[in-house]
Amino acid sequence: MKELLNKRLLWVGGKGGVGKTTVAASLGVLAAGRGKRVLVVSTDPAHSLGDVFDRDLDDTPRRLLPNLDAMEIDPDIEVDAHLARVTKQMRRYAAPDMMEELERQMRLTRQSPGTQEAALLERLARLMIDDEAPYDLLIFDTAPTGHTLRLLTLPEAMAAWTDGLLAHNRKSAELGKVLAHLTPKRGRDVASPFDDPQQDPLDDLDERTRDVAQTLIDRRRLFHQARRRIENREECSFLFVMTPERLPILETDRAVRSLEEVNIPIAGTLVNRVIPEEADGEFLRARREQEATYLDRIDTLFARLPRPRLPWLPTDVQGLEVLEELAAMLEREGF
Repeated sequence: MKELLNKRLLWVGGKGGVGKTTVAASLGVLAAGRGKRVLVVSTDPAHSLGDVFDRDLDDTPRRLLPNLDAMEIDPDIEVDAHLARVTKQMRRYAAPDMMEELERQMRLTRQSPGTQEAALLERLARLMIDDEAPYDLLIFDTAPTGHTLRLLTLPEAMAAWTDGLLAHNRKSAELGKVLAHLTPKRGRDVASPFDDPQQDPLDDLDERTRDVAQTLIDRRRLFHQARRRIENREECSFLFVMTPERLPILETDRAVRSLEEVNIPIAGTLVNRVIPEEADGEFLRARREQEATYLDRIDTLFARLPRPRLPWLPTDVQGLEVLEELAAMLEREGF
């Protein structure tokens, strides 16, 4: 597990309430203590990363320790920024008397299902491919399965959507040209070896159509680049956190299998809140007996993966002092 903190991208996920935010924060503390420049990013709308660090966080990185920054991405801010960019582009081409209706449509779009997730995925993709950012390691505190599978399928989904949209408007000669430029690659942003590198593939389009086409191509390319980062085992890995209980085990099993089916690198499954051996009392004895069956189940289901454990702590995790203690525990577990 020690090589996990030498990656560029680390996703920490699991069922709600299993302690993934605590683990992500503790790993950030551990990596920063080793001299890594770390950014811990929360993508959960119900943010708890600031609570764990006992600091106020927002959607810009805040320094918490030497080498350690943290931020909480606000989906509403991402949606507003995205819609503002779209509106600005539309203003260049829409007639003035149409803008009121177009802005009304943008306000309605803000409430549409999936709008927040789309904006969040774009922000994540931009973070992943930003090689100029001053960080050695980005730790994402999130439920990675859905995010990852969407990032993997977005380029092809966007290609199909774009082709369908443009095909619907084929009576327009200019939009037909965009369709001709976009469909041959079918969602791939890899240039053909037979393409003329000196020729702009959009140079025969008018300015408006060219802008539309370039926006679609750039967005598709962004998600392709993010996907390649996620699939790169040298650069990215996923750590699932669970507790020794029935539902977290079942959900983690499904999540791990989903990512393995698309060849996404899984680092391991961390078992959190294991009852300490020194805990006494009849109630805890009974709970420990039940827990033992779940731990056996975990060892069977995830035998192919590392399965480090963290004990159930007597207090809530809040503040850097407790996180440093947890970081020391993670180090003893092989991180």
